[in-house]
Parts: sequence; C-alpha cells; structure tokens
Amino acid sequence: MRPGSQALVWLTALWAVGTAHADDAGRAPGPFFPVPLIDADPNSGLTLGLIPTWLHTDADDQIQKIIAPDFNYNADFGLGAHARVISYPSADTQWSFVAGGQERVERLADYEYQTGRLRDSRWSFDSSTVYDRDGSPRFYGIGDHSRLSRETGYTEQQSFLRGTLGLNISHAWQLAYTLRIRDTDILPGSVQGIPTIGSRFGGIPGLGSQSEILHRVEAHYDTRDDPTMPRHGSAWSVYGGVATAAGTPNAALYSAVGFDIRQLWSPPDSSATFVGHIAARYTPGPREVPFWSLSAIGGDQSVLGESLPLRAYGSGRFTDRNAFATNLEYRQQVIALDAVSTHIEIELTPFIDLGEVSLHSRSSPFHDMHRVAGLGLRGVARPSVVGYLDIGYGSEGAAAFTGINYPF
Repeated sequence: MRPGSQALVWLTALWAVGTAHADDAGRAPGPFFPVPLIDADPNSGLTLGLIPTWLHTDADDQIQKIIAPDFNYNADFGLGAHARVISYPSADTQWSFVAGGQERVERLADYEYQTGRLRDSRWSFDSSTVYDRDGSPRFYGIGDHSRLSRETGYTEQQSFLRGTLGLNISHAWQLAYTLRIRDTDILPGSVQGIPTIGSRFGGIPGLGSQSEILHRVEAHYDTRDDPTMPRHGSAWSVYGGVATAAGTPNAALYSAVGFDIRQLWSPPDSSATFVGHIAARYTPGPREVPFWSLSAIGGDQSVLGESLPLRAYGSGRFTDRNAFATNLEYRQQVIALDAVSTHIEIELTPFIDLGEVSLHSRSSPFHDMHRVAGLGLRGVARPSVVGYLDIGYGSEGAAAFTGINYPF
C-alpha cells in the first residue's frame, strides 16, 4: 500500500471527528473512530481494513495533526499494518511519517518534510527519506502501443534521500536545485498469475541493482492563490537534470528535461474551478536508459520530473523515451459541512485526460493519444487536507484511484 492512498477514508474520519464535542479551548478532544479502509488501485488491487483516526485541531478549527494507523488485508500481499502521522505546524511547514508493511513482500518507511511552502521567505526546502519495497509495479514493454497481453510484474526495492533547495527571487519566481541519491533493485515479480519481468524482457536495461546520483535544476513561476488547494492562478515549471552512476560521476546513466504547466480559473461568486494541466518529459542522451527511468504515463499523480497522469491505467502503463500528457478538470463544490471542530467541502469533478509516449523527440505529441474520461469526488478540509477518489475509463476499461492532494 503506497503512502496517502487512504485519503477518501480520512476525509470521512474528518467529518466524524468534526461533529464531536470540542472542549472550552476550541480543540477537539480527538476520540477514537474505527473508520473502514477501502483502497483501489489498478496495480495493487483492492485493499480492505480499518483506520483508527485521531485529529488535533487548533482554536480556529484548522487541522494541525492527523494520527491514522491502519490494519488491512490485500489478496496479493496478505495482512498489513502501518503507523502514520501527518503534521501541519503552520501553513508554511508540514511533515509526515509512514512506516509499515504487508505479510508478504511489501515494506515502507517514508519521512517527508517541507518548509517555505508559501515562498514568503528567501529559501524553501523540501526533503524525502524513503525505503520502499513494492511488489505491485507492472511493465508491458516499450512504446505507445505496448499490448496489455504482454503484462509482466516485478518487485521494486528502493531507498533514497532527496532534497530540494529553492531560492525565492520573488513570491512568484523560484530557482531550485534537487539532489537525489538512490539505490534501486529490480527483483522478480510477486503477484500470482502475472509473469515476472525477466521471463519476457530479460535483456532490457535496468534489471538487477543500480545506484545513482541525480542533479536537477528547476525554474518555477507560481501565481496560484494557495499551494495546496488553489482556485485561480498559474504554475509554470521547467527542469533539466542528469543522473550519474554512484562512484563514477562521469558515467551518465540518463538525462531528463521537461516542463509542467497548470492553469486555474474560478468565476466570480462561484464555487467552481476550471483546471488545465499540460506536461512533457524527455530523456535525451545515453541510449541504454534503465527502463524505470524512462518517461511514462499512467496513474493518478503528476510529479515533476517523474510521472504523468492517465487515470484509466495503472502507473507506468505506457513507457518510452518521451512522454506528453494534458488534463482538464471541472471542480464543483456540491456540499459544505459546518462541523463543530472543522469544515468539510465535497467537490464533484468530471475530468478528461490525454497522453502518449514516443521514441523520438521530433514526434508530434498529438499524433496518437490515449483518451480517458472520468469522474472524481474530492473532500477538502481547509487549509491543508485534500482527499480524492477518481474513476476513469479508457480503452482498457475502468480504473479507480484514491489519494492525498489534488492530482495536479
């Protein structure tokens, strides 16, 4: 189970805790609520369980901390449990910690820390410390027309340290540098009935163990009214980076360049928001790029320099040297719950996703795009928490995703 995948359940818990009696200081006493866990993902399948959830709110009814361990069962990986804390000390700083695993294969320890999120100071800093053993990834081959019948699985075991230091030239403009040190092991698949990757793609670069050091330079222009739950403004990012083999700094494993553009419009006196997103990633340079470092589309999240969303397919469904995706959403608030200790808004979100991968950077990104239409449900607890359920339909059927924060 990946971090943040129980977001929709958490928002249910927020409403339950919000209706509880608050003490004289304005703080909710944080009672115990055994909330059902229902997590869906095309690769890892269905996970069921319980999330006992406690909330800590301040005198202004804003969430300061979520404590939400879980106990669960997944048909592929067995019984599991995770400890989990998410903290929002201020609008400018937040951190989270998740640790746990399943009966078979899966292990996770993930610490995230961010400060300077509002860019009101000179510097911003964002870091991750992660150990992740994930048995759910899939690989179908290279190309925009890789066949579903060629599906294989593998176990990805990785540990990495990542830090991003941003220089805030102004409130809107930022220059940033990212350093990531990562060890990756690609092991045989763990899901019964799915052939292991080596049985069909034994010669593909990236199998076995690899250590790398990534250096990436980024430029950001951001006029959004809020970094977590914006309603208007723009966010433009361009980046370029190179990964070298650890211990041999002159041996480039791969390079990557790309851009990410997000635009939001909110009509006056309206609870609706129109959102447009367009992103591309290219991997020029060395010919033998590890398959897990190529550009890919699939899944529900747009992560700068990493993944592009296509919400009817599992993460990494289509892989090649270059990837392009564009997404449109209409976020309409349909319910607002005024609870005692917090305020919850429910949004209904129809969406359209388009995307493709290609071998040559000269190829048109609009030549043969995969198309997805879908409907999302979002729960918003301002100023820090967004949980979503997105269901998309494409040429290979429907897929459901849950997560924390907006997909883009």
